[in-house]
Amino acid sequence: MDYQQALNAADQLLHDIVDSDVEVLRDASRHILEAGGKRVRPRLTLLAYEAVGGQNFREVLPIASAVELVHTATLVHDDINDHGSLRRGRPTVNARWGRTFALLTGDYLFTKVYQLVAPFKELNTVFAEMTVALVEGETLQAAAAKSGQLDRETYARIIAKKTASLFGAAAKMGAMVGGGSQEQINALEQYGFNVGLAFQIVDDILDLIADSQKLGKTAGLDVAQGKGFATAAAGNGTKTAVATAVVDVDQTDPLTAFKQKMLSGNYIQEGREQATQLSALAEMSLSVLPDSPAKEELHKLARMVIERDH
Repeated sequence: MDYQQALNAADQLLHDIVDSDVEVLRDASRHILEAGGKRVRPRLTLLAYEAVGGQNFREVLPIASAVELVHTATLVHDDINDHGSLRRGRPTVNARWGRTFALLTGDYLFTKVYQLVAPFKELNTVFAEMTVALVEGETLQAAAAKSGQLDRETYARIIAKKTASLFGAAAKMGAMVGGGSQEQINALEQYGFNVGLAFQIVDDILDLIADSQKLGKTAGLDVAQGKGFATAAAGNGTKTAVATAVVDVDQTDPLTAFKQKMLSGNYIQEGREQATQLSALAEMSLSVLPDSPAKEELHKLARMVIERDH
């Protein structure tokens, strides 16, 4: 089994694990999984495993699938909180089945993660730390959005916990299962962490400048709710709701006004520069690995997350 076959197998495992005789759980879970996605997190796990010398992808497939399942569960819950109507180019679970079934579907996906990782003993601790950080990050974000106080320091804490922790753990666990040295495991965790930070900054920028059809999800929700890089960059600790944007008297759409404010400044360029620096730091971490096709793919992945347009 080569890397691409392993990625396909991890995807198949995702679909298999969410099977249920409760139709709404099965159908809603498969609805969001079948929409696809970039599968960046399972890629990290599989490539880290191979990069440290792992030979049998089948032994790491449950971990690769589990990290994607955690991510997918958070998307279902995020769309409830954000009232999102589009995800991965499809109606959200919330939009199609309603809030109650969306909440239960997200819970169902989270519980299925336990089934995947239970046999991996010490990796369960890594998983627990990762998911705790993720929930803490989402909570910090919700609190900042509610208070209208999102500064750069808070933003950095939020994305470190809610996004980078999952990226870092995905790479770390792949390296652990692959039998990597402690130096390699630490380096790959740092690689994943920095890639995750870069990924989230770019994601927040795209939320500001991309349209929903190209983005594959409802665009503009983050800035509308006082979240994201541009909001933090513009806020500097003061109230950052869209309503605070400077608007002309004839301007009736405050979200449009906020976007104009961000695009007229250097916030977007600043964010892209930060993401590029983080990607470069991630690539530097790979120096401890022997040259291999997997290592080269990790380099490409670090560049892909900052060059993408959706």
